[in-house]
Amino acid sequence: MPKRNRLRACASRPTRSNAVKSASDSPVGPAARRLRDEAAAGIASPSARRLVSTARAFRTALHAWYDQHSRQLPWREAPSLYQTVVSEFMLQQTQVKTVLPYFTRWLAALPSFPALAAADEATVLRLWEGLGYYTRARNLHRLARCLVGMSPAPRTPEAWRDLPGVGPYTAAAITSIAFKAHAACVDGNVVRILARLTADGTAFRDSAEAARHFTVLAGALLSAERPGDHNQAMMELGATVCLRHQPRCTVCPVRPFCAAARLGQPTSFPRLAAKSVQHQLVIRVWCERAGRLLLHRASASARRLASIHELPTASEAGIAAAQATRGELLARKRRTITRHHLTESIYVAPAPRHLAGPGLVWVPLSQLDAVTLSGPHRRWIGEILAARRAD
Repeated sequence: MPKRNRLRACASRPTRSNAVKSASDSPVGPAARRLRDEAAAGIASPSARRLVSTARAFRTALHAWYDQHSRQLPWREAPSLYQTVVSEFMLQQTQVKTVLPYFTRWLAALPSFPALAAADEATVLRLWEGLGYYTRARNLHRLARCLVGMSPAPRTPEAWRDLPGVGPYTAAAITSIAFKAHAACVDGNVVRILARLTADGTAFRDSAEAARHFTVLAGALLSAERPGDHNQAMMELGATVCLRHQPRCTVCPVRPFCAAARLGQPTSFPRLAAKSVQHQLVIRVWCERAGRLLLHRASASARRLASIHELPTASEAGIAAAQATRGELLARKRRTITRHHLTESIYVAPAPRHLAGPGLVWVPLSQLDAVTLSGPHRRWIGEILAARRAD
């Protein structure tokens, strides 16, 4: 099968080339005009043009700082395509400090694309447990199975965007680092840096709109000789210096180029619409019977927690919320998932005689390590069991 066809066979969504073609078929289409106008706006302002005119000096300052101050991260020590791909998938919406132990454990168990491709899904999810956003793990698994059938691996951002779980940012990161492709990465860190460098006061609906807005400018600043290092330097700068709330402007290597610093207003940029926050109360039940704990396993088609176990909600266990809350309160936990602020209360409830709801399973307490739990629920269950043993 030709390589392009193999790419299409592995795609998780319509290919980028088709999407671009459909948008451009109508020269006056609103989507095409909007994308063109947003791209042009990225370097239309005087401050953006001024920054581009100093691109060489900007890159020199940025790269010198990165060469001296970049963090020693395991995927940078002996870089390979596999390590770059795994790290980029893990770092999506997750901080470096959280990823580090998972990356080490993953590489020890699955050191290569063939090893990952040969693994079963349960093994993959168990290694990923606690990182959240489990779709990333499944897409990484699917991606490995695609790549083992390709020789050589694709080298362009366009080709990578046809693969499972790979969007514009991830495609640019992987190909610029692994293959020195001239592709700029634009994530939240880079948006923040470019908005401040240019004091761009555009009000953006969301981060995706902001990323599109700054893509052209990011590309104009990108180093032709060191695109991968340049992208990593920008991300490093955003993660360690150009912070969201308390930017460390006094030690910033590119402060001389920063319009927001000259105004004394770095935290005024970028201007993103406030996200709506939804508060949700969740009643969960703790049901034990004969040394077994009742868990709920999400369906394989669930969007967020497919095939992952958690303590059941009262409704999932077939117990009325009013009845459940009459039991002993074992724990009350709070967590945030994207824009959802959850308060989850866990009550002792009598074990149901029949498992009427789908996904309910009895798991021996001695075998909890053998099932894949969401990270918070494994931690909560461990805390509850430890407290019960101490009583």
